[in-house]
Amino acid sequence: MQQVRVRPFAPLAKKSQDRVAGFRELGSDGGPWIEGYLSIGRRSIPKVSTRIDRRDRLGALRVRLGFGRDRYRILPGLYAVGSPGTDSPVLVSANYKLSFDTLRRELGGLDLWLLVIDTKGVNVWCAAGKGSFGTAELVAKLGQCRLGDIVAHRELILPQLGAAGVSGPELRKESGFRAIWGPVRACDIRAFLAAGKKKTQAMSRVNFGLGERLLLAPIEVVHAWPALLAALGLGFLAGLPFAPGWIGRSLSVAIILAGSVLAGAAGFPALLFILPTRSFSIKGAFLGLLWGALASWAFALPLGLAAGLCLVSSAVVAWLGLNFTGSTTFTSPSGAAKEVERTIWPAAIGTGAGLALAALSTALRF
Repeated sequence: MQQVRVRPFAPLAKKSQDRVAGFRELGSDGGPWIEGYLSIGRRSIPKVSTRIDRRDRLGALRVRLGFGRDRYRILPGLYAVGSPGTDSPVLVSANYKLSFDTLRRELGGLDLWLLVIDTKGVNVWCAAGKGSFGTAELVAKLGQCRLGDIVAHRELILPQLGAAGVSGPELRKESGFRAIWGPVRACDIRAFLAAGKKKTQAMSRVNFGLGERLLLAPIEVVHAWPALLAALGLGFLAGLPFAPGWIGRSLSVAIILAGSVLAGAAGFPALLFILPTRSFSIKGAFLGLLWGALASWAFALPLGLAAGLCLVSSAVVAWLGLNFTGSTTFTSPSGAAKEVERTIWPAAIGTGAGLALAALSTALRF
Protein backbone atom coordinates (compact mmCIF):
# COMPACT_ATOMS: atom_id res chain seq x y z
CA MET A 1 0.00 0.00 0.00
CA GLN A 2 1.30 3.43 -0.90
CA GLN A 3 2.29 5.46 2.14
CA VAL A 4 1.14 9.06 2.36
CA ARG A 5 2.34 11.81 4.65
CA VAL A 6 -0.06 13.83 6.77
CA ARG A 7 0.69 17.53 7.09
CA PRO A 8 -1.07 19.86 9.53
CA PHE A 9 -3.75 22.16 8.19
CA ALA A 10 -2.27 25.43 6.91
CA PRO A 11 -4.70 27.40 4.73
CA LEU A 12 -3.32 28.95 1.55
CA ALA A 13 -4.88 31.40 -0.87
CA LYS A 14 -7.39 29.87 -3.29
CA LYS A 15 -6.27 29.29 -6.88
CA SER A 16 -8.94 30.84 -9.03
CA GLN A 17 -8.66 28.16 -11.72
CA ASP A 18 -8.97 25.19 -9.39
CA ARG A 19 -12.50 24.52 -8.18
CA VAL A 20 -12.10 20.84 -7.24
CA ALA A 21 -10.89 19.55 -3.88
CA GLY A 22 -7.99 17.12 -3.94
CA PHE A 23 -5.17 19.16 -5.49
CA ARG A 24 -4.47 22.09 -3.20
CA GLU A 25 -5.02 23.35 0.30
CA LEU A 26 -8.50 24.82 0.32
CA GLY A 27 -8.16 27.92 2.44
CA SER A 28 -11.53 29.74 2.45
CA ASP A 29 -13.13 26.89 0.47
CA GLY A 30 -12.54 24.50 3.35
CA GLY A 31 -13.95 24.45 6.86
CA PRO A 32 -13.27 23.44 10.46
CA TRP A 33 -14.08 19.83 9.51
CA ILE A 34 -10.77 19.65 7.58
CA GLU A 35 -8.09 18.47 10.02
CA GLY A 36 -5.09 18.40 7.71
CA TYR A 37 -3.92 17.29 4.28
CA LEU A 38 -2.47 14.19 2.69
CA SER A 39 0.45 14.80 0.37
CA ILE A 40 0.67 12.61 -2.71
CA GLY A 41 3.24 13.98 -5.15
CA ARG A 42 2.30 17.60 -5.69
CA ARG A 43 -1.27 17.08 -4.56
CA SER A 44 -2.72 18.13 -1.22
CA ILE A 45 -5.87 16.14 -0.46
CA PRO A 46 -8.07 17.44 2.40
CA LYS A 47 -8.27 15.10 5.37
CA VAL A 48 -11.78 15.06 6.84
CA SER A 49 -12.62 14.89 10.52
CA THR A 50 -15.25 12.33 11.54
CA ARG A 51 -16.29 14.34 14.59
CA ILE A 52 -19.44 16.46 14.42
CA ASP A 53 -19.04 19.58 16.55
CA ARG A 54 -21.33 22.33 17.74
CA ARG A 55 -20.99 24.34 14.52
CA ASP A 56 -22.05 21.35 12.45
CA ARG A 57 -25.09 20.78 14.69
CA LEU A 58 -26.10 24.44 14.53
CA GLY A 59 -25.72 24.37 10.76
CA ALA A 60 -27.90 21.28 10.55
CA LEU A 61 -30.53 22.91 12.76
CA ARG A 62 -30.50 26.01 10.58
CA VAL A 63 -31.11 24.13 7.34
CA ARG A 64 -33.71 21.89 9.02
CA LEU A 65 -35.59 25.12 9.64
CA GLY A 66 -35.16 26.13 6.01
CA PHE A 67 -32.55 28.88 6.40
CA GLY A 68 -29.63 28.92 3.96
CA ARG A 69 -30.37 25.45 2.69
CA ASP A 70 -29.39 26.25 -0.91
CA ARG A 71 -25.97 27.42 0.25
CA TYR A 72 -25.23 24.56 2.65
CA ARG A 73 -22.73 22.77 0.46
CA ILE A 74 -19.06 21.86 0.26
CA LEU A 75 -16.55 22.00 -2.57
CA PRO A 76 -16.83 18.89 -4.78
CA GLY A 77 -13.75 16.75 -5.24
CA LEU A 78 -11.62 14.17 -3.47
CA TYR A 79 -11.27 13.94 0.31
CA ALA A 80 -9.52 11.52 2.64
CA VAL A 81 -10.66 9.89 5.88
CA GLY A 82 -7.96 8.49 8.15
CA SER A 83 -4.82 7.47 6.26
CA PRO A 84 -6.02 5.84 3.03
CA GLY A 85 -3.76 4.32 0.41
CA THR A 86 -3.98 2.90 -3.07
CA ASP A 87 -6.11 -0.08 -1.98
CA SER A 88 -8.53 1.85 0.23
CA PRO A 89 -12.23 1.93 -0.70
CA VAL A 90 -13.79 4.96 -2.37
CA LEU A 91 -17.19 6.21 -1.19
CA VAL A 92 -19.23 8.57 -3.35
CA SER A 93 -21.47 11.25 -1.83
CA ALA A 94 -23.25 14.52 -2.61
CA ASN A 95 -21.91 17.98 -1.84
CA TYR A 96 -24.92 18.84 0.35
CA LYS A 97 -23.17 19.32 3.69
CA LEU A 98 -25.93 17.69 5.72
CA SER A 99 -25.50 14.49 3.66
CA PHE A 100 -21.71 14.82 3.87
CA ASP A 101 -21.85 15.20 7.67
CA THR A 102 -24.21 12.24 8.04
CA LEU A 103 -21.70 10.09 6.18
CA ARG A 104 -18.43 11.27 7.73
CA ARG A 105 -19.68 10.93 11.31
CA GLU A 106 -19.96 7.15 10.72
CA LEU A 107 -16.41 6.73 9.41
CA GLY A 108 -14.33 7.07 12.57
CA GLY A 109 -11.34 4.70 12.61
CA LEU A 110 -11.64 3.85 8.89
CA ASP A 111 -9.17 4.64 6.12
CA LEU A 112 -10.88 5.51 2.85
CA TRP A 113 -11.46 8.10 0.15
CA LEU A 114 -14.53 10.27 -0.30
CA LEU A 115 -15.42 11.38 -3.81
CA VAL A 116 -17.90 14.23 -3.51
CA ILE A 117 -19.76 15.11 -6.71
CA ASP A 118 -21.53 18.35 -7.49
CA THR A 119 -25.25 17.90 -6.82
CA LYS A 120 -25.82 21.66 -6.50
CA GLY A 121 -26.22 21.32 -2.75
CA VAL A 122 -29.00 18.71 -3.00
CA ASN A 123 -29.11 15.43 -1.05
CA VAL A 124 -28.39 12.11 -2.78
CA TRP A 125 -31.98 10.88 -3.11
CA CYS A 126 -33.42 14.10 -4.54
CA ALA A 127 -30.35 14.74 -6.70
CA ALA A 128 -30.62 11.25 -8.21
CA GLY A 129 -34.22 11.97 -9.17
CA LYS A 130 -33.24 15.32 -10.68
CA GLY A 131 -30.20 13.92 -12.49
CA SER A 132 -27.46 15.91 -10.73
CA PHE A 133 -26.35 12.77 -8.87
CA GLY A 134 -25.92 11.03 -12.17
CA THR A 135 -23.57 9.13 -14.41
CA ALA A 136 -22.34 12.16 -16.36
CA GLU A 137 -21.42 14.15 -13.24
CA LEU A 138 -19.76 11.13 -11.64
CA VAL A 139 -17.67 10.40 -14.74
CA ALA A 140 -16.72 14.07 -14.95
CA LYS A 141 -15.55 14.18 -11.32
CA LEU A 142 -13.54 10.98 -11.77
CA GLY A 143 -11.67 12.69 -14.58
CA GLN A 144 -11.28 16.03 -12.84
CA CYS A 145 -10.02 14.42 -9.64
CA ARG A 146 -7.81 11.93 -11.51
CA LEU A 147 -8.89 9.25 -9.10
CA GLY A 148 -7.19 6.60 -11.24
CA ASP A 149 -3.84 8.13 -10.23
CA ILE A 150 -4.67 7.69 -6.53
CA VAL A 151 -6.13 4.19 -6.22
CA ALA A 152 -5.00 0.89 -7.75
CA HIS A 153 -8.51 -0.64 -7.90
CA ARG A 154 -11.45 0.42 -10.04
CA GLU A 155 -14.39 0.26 -7.63
CA LEU A 156 -16.75 2.94 -6.35
CA ILE A 157 -19.14 2.45 -3.45
CA LEU A 158 -22.29 4.45 -4.17
CA PRO A 159 -25.29 5.02 -1.88
CA GLN A 160 -28.26 2.86 -2.82
CA LEU A 161 -30.51 5.92 -2.88
CA GLY A 162 -28.45 7.25 -5.79
CA ALA A 163 -29.26 4.28 -8.02
CA ALA A 164 -31.99 6.17 -9.87
CA GLY A 165 -29.40 8.56 -11.30
CA VAL A 166 -26.38 6.38 -12.04
CA SER A 167 -26.10 3.64 -14.65
CA GLY A 168 -23.57 1.02 -13.58
CA PRO A 169 -22.87 -0.29 -17.11
CA GLU A 170 -22.49 3.22 -18.52
CA LEU A 171 -20.20 4.20 -15.66
CA ARG A 172 -17.99 1.16 -16.35
CA LYS A 173 -17.92 1.92 -20.06
CA GLU A 174 -17.13 5.63 -19.69
CA SER A 175 -14.66 5.52 -16.80
CA GLY A 176 -13.51 1.95 -16.21
CA PHE A 177 -14.83 2.10 -12.62
CA ARG A 178 -17.34 -0.46 -11.36
CA ALA A 179 -20.29 0.63 -9.22
CA ILE A 180 -20.88 -1.21 -5.97
CA TRP A 181 -24.17 -0.24 -4.38
CA GLY A 182 -23.77 0.38 -0.69
CA PRO A 183 -26.42 0.44 2.04
CA VAL A 184 -29.32 2.87 2.31
CA ARG A 185 -28.11 4.36 5.60
CA ALA A 186 -24.66 5.72 6.36
CA CYS A 187 -24.71 4.02 9.77
CA ASP A 188 -24.42 0.64 8.00
CA ILE A 189 -21.26 1.51 6.06
CA ARG A 190 -18.90 0.06 8.65
CA ALA A 191 -20.72 -3.29 8.77
CA PHE A 192 -20.98 -3.29 4.97
CA LEU A 193 -17.22 -2.91 4.56
CA ALA A 194 -16.49 -5.45 7.28
CA ALA A 195 -18.69 -7.99 5.45
CA GLY A 196 -16.64 -7.69 2.28
CA LYS A 197 -18.90 -5.05 0.67
CA LYS A 198 -21.99 -7.24 0.97
CA LYS A 199 -25.36 -5.99 2.14
CA THR A 200 -27.91 -7.68 4.32
CA GLN A 201 -31.58 -7.36 3.47
CA ALA A 202 -31.99 -4.82 6.27
CA MET A 203 -29.24 -2.64 4.75
CA SER A 204 -31.19 -2.49 1.48
CA ARG A 205 -34.58 -1.67 2.99
CA VAL A 206 -35.79 1.93 2.83
CA ASN A 207 -37.76 2.87 5.92
CA PHE A 208 -39.67 6.09 6.53
CA GLY A 209 -40.34 5.89 10.24
CA LEU A 210 -42.04 8.44 12.45
CA GLY A 211 -38.77 10.11 13.48
CA GLU A 212 -37.65 10.49 9.86
CA ARG A 213 -41.02 11.90 8.86
CA LEU A 214 -41.08 14.41 11.69
CA LEU A 215 -37.62 15.69 10.68
CA LEU A 216 -39.38 17.27 7.71
CA ALA A 217 -41.96 19.11 9.82
CA PRO A 218 -39.88 22.11 11.04
CA ILE A 219 -38.99 23.35 7.56
CA GLU A 220 -42.60 22.97 6.42
CA VAL A 221 -43.86 24.96 9.41
CA VAL A 222 -41.33 27.73 8.73
CA HIS A 223 -42.23 27.85 5.04
CA ALA A 224 -45.91 28.06 5.95
CA TRP A 225 -45.53 31.34 7.84
CA PRO A 226 -47.62 33.31 5.27
CA ALA A 227 -50.51 30.89 5.82
CA LEU A 228 -50.14 31.20 9.61
CA LEU A 229 -50.13 34.99 9.31
CA ALA A 230 -53.26 34.82 7.12
CA ALA A 231 -54.94 32.60 9.70
CA LEU A 232 -54.34 35.20 12.41
CA GLY A 233 -55.62 37.95 10.15
CA LEU A 234 -58.78 36.05 9.24
CA GLY A 235 -59.31 35.28 12.91
CA PHE A 236 -59.21 38.99 13.70
CA LEU A 237 -61.71 39.75 10.92
CA ALA A 238 -64.01 37.01 12.23
CA GLY A 239 -64.34 38.97 15.46
CA LEU A 240 -65.82 42.02 13.74
CA PRO A 241 -67.81 43.94 14.74
CA PHE A 242 -66.33 44.43 18.18
CA ALA A 243 -69.45 43.32 19.98
CA PRO A 244 -69.49 41.25 23.18
CA GLY A 245 -67.76 37.92 22.61
CA TRP A 246 -65.62 39.11 19.68
CA ILE A 247 -62.37 37.98 21.31
CA GLY A 248 -63.68 34.44 21.67
CA ARG A 249 -64.85 34.38 18.05
CA SER A 250 -61.49 35.69 16.82
CA LEU A 251 -59.49 33.21 18.85
CA SER A 252 -61.59 30.22 17.85
CA VAL A 253 -61.36 30.96 14.12
CA ALA A 254 -57.63 31.79 14.33
CA ILE A 255 -56.88 28.61 16.25
CA ILE A 256 -58.82 26.44 13.79
CA LEU A 257 -57.17 28.00 10.72
CA ALA A 258 -53.66 28.05 12.22
CA GLY A 259 -54.22 24.50 13.44
CA SER A 260 -55.03 23.50 9.86
CA VAL A 261 -51.62 24.77 8.74
CA LEU A 262 -49.89 22.88 11.55
CA ALA A 263 -51.93 19.77 10.77
CA GLY A 264 -50.69 19.89 7.18
CA ALA A 265 -47.08 20.66 8.07
CA ALA A 266 -46.61 18.38 11.09
CA GLY A 267 -49.70 16.23 11.63
CA PHE A 268 -49.80 14.97 8.06
CA PRO A 269 -46.29 13.41 8.03
CA ALA A 270 -46.85 11.96 11.50
CA LEU A 271 -50.10 10.25 10.45
CA LEU A 272 -49.11 9.54 6.85
CA PHE A 273 -49.41 5.76 6.99
CA ILE A 274 -52.57 5.84 9.12
CA LEU A 275 -54.64 8.13 6.92
CA PRO A 276 -56.84 6.34 4.35
CA THR A 277 -56.07 5.94 0.60
CA ARG A 278 -52.73 6.33 -1.18
CA SER A 279 -53.61 9.76 -2.57
CA PHE A 280 -51.81 12.47 -0.62
CA SER A 281 -54.45 15.09 -1.39
CA ILE A 282 -57.28 12.85 -0.18
CA LYS A 283 -55.30 11.94 2.93
CA GLY A 284 -54.83 15.64 3.61
CA ALA A 285 -58.46 16.50 2.89
CA PHE A 286 -59.58 13.82 5.33
CA LEU A 287 -57.24 15.03 8.06
CA GLY A 288 -58.22 18.66 7.51
CA LEU A 289 -61.92 17.83 7.61
CA LEU A 290 -61.43 15.82 10.80
CA TRP A 291 -59.49 18.64 12.46
CA GLY A 292 -61.99 21.30 11.38
CA ALA A 293 -64.96 19.29 12.62
CA LEU A 294 -63.45 18.41 16.00
CA ALA A 295 -62.17 21.95 16.63
CA SER A 296 -65.50 23.52 15.60
CA TRP A 297 -67.32 21.16 17.94
CA ALA A 298 -64.93 21.98 20.78
CA PHE A 299 -65.52 25.73 20.31
CA ALA A 300 -69.29 25.20 19.83
CA LEU A 301 -69.32 27.24 16.62
CA PRO A 302 -72.52 27.87 14.64
CA LEU A 303 -73.17 25.29 11.92
CA GLY A 304 -72.58 27.63 8.97
CA LEU A 305 -69.29 28.96 10.34
CA ALA A 306 -68.15 25.44 11.25
CA ALA A 307 -68.96 24.15 7.76
CA GLY A 308 -67.01 26.96 6.14
CA LEU A 309 -63.97 26.40 8.35
CA CYS A 310 -64.10 22.66 7.66
CA LEU A 311 -63.93 23.35 3.92
CA VAL A 312 -60.97 25.68 4.35
CA SER A 313 -59.18 23.29 6.69
CA SER A 314 -59.70 20.36 4.33
CA ALA A 315 -58.32 22.31 1.36
CA VAL A 316 -55.32 23.69 3.28
CA VAL A 317 -54.18 20.34 4.66
CA ALA A 318 -54.73 18.64 1.28
CA TRP A 319 -52.46 21.18 -0.38
CA LEU A 320 -49.76 21.17 2.31
CA GLY A 321 -49.73 17.37 2.32
CA LEU A 322 -48.48 17.42 -1.26
CA ASN A 323 -45.16 18.79 0.01
CA PHE A 324 -44.36 15.28 1.27
CA THR A 325 -44.78 13.41 -2.02
CA GLY A 326 -41.04 13.72 -2.68
CA SER A 327 -40.08 12.48 0.77
CA THR A 328 -41.68 9.06 0.80
CA THR A 329 -40.81 5.62 -0.47
CA PHE A 330 -43.95 4.99 -2.52
CA THR A 331 -44.36 8.00 -4.83
CA SER A 332 -42.81 8.87 -8.19
CA PRO A 333 -41.99 12.28 -9.72
CA SER A 334 -44.54 11.85 -12.50
CA GLY A 335 -47.25 10.66 -10.11
CA ALA A 336 -46.59 13.54 -7.73
CA ALA A 337 -46.76 16.08 -10.57
CA LYS A 338 -50.11 14.70 -11.73
CA GLU A 339 -51.56 14.81 -8.23
CA VAL A 340 -50.48 18.43 -7.81
CA GLU A 341 -52.22 19.33 -11.08
CA ARG A 342 -55.39 17.54 -10.00
CA THR A 343 -55.43 19.24 -6.60
CA ILE A 344 -54.82 22.89 -7.49
CA TRP A 345 -58.36 23.81 -8.52
CA PRO A 346 -60.28 21.74 -5.95
CA ALA A 347 -58.11 23.21 -3.18
CA ALA A 348 -58.58 26.77 -4.46
CA ILE A 349 -62.34 26.34 -4.88
CA GLY A 350 -62.66 24.68 -1.47
CA THR A 351 -60.76 27.51 0.21
CA GLY A 352 -62.79 30.21 -1.52
CA ALA A 353 -66.13 28.51 -0.87
CA GLY A 354 -65.25 27.88 2.76
CA LEU A 355 -64.24 31.49 3.39
CA ALA A 356 -67.38 32.73 1.68
CA LEU A 357 -69.61 30.44 3.71
CA ALA A 358 -67.86 31.40 6.96
CA ALA A 359 -68.17 35.12 6.13
CA LEU A 360 -71.86 34.76 5.21
CA SER A 361 -72.60 32.85 8.39
CA THR A 362 -70.88 35.49 10.50
CA ALA A 363 -72.66 38.35 8.71
CA LEU A 364 -76.09 36.80 9.16
CA ARG A 365 -75.57 36.65 12.91
CA PHE A 366 -75.54 40.43 13.17
